[in-house]
Amino acid sequence: MRVRCLFFAAYRDILGAEEIEFELPEGSTVERLIEEVRARAGAPNLPQQLAVAVNREYASRDTALSDGDEVAFIPPVAGG
Repeated sequence: MRVRCLFFAAYRDILGAEEIEFELPEGSTVERLIEEVRARAGAPNLPQQLAVAVNREYASRDTALSDGDEVAFIPPVAGG
């Protein structure tokens, strides 16, 4: 199955891309996708605790993915 990942702000800078498609085995979870993302160059610098949204809804690491899902990696927000 194919999922489309969106990266914002610092995550976009780390990965060098705004969007990347990943091919995953059927039944994969967000955790499996995070492992695939971390395997890319520069990605080991991503924080251990990642906020992820699947199809615009926050998701846990055990959330099952489906073909065509959009997964957004959301960096922490700081303000003042």
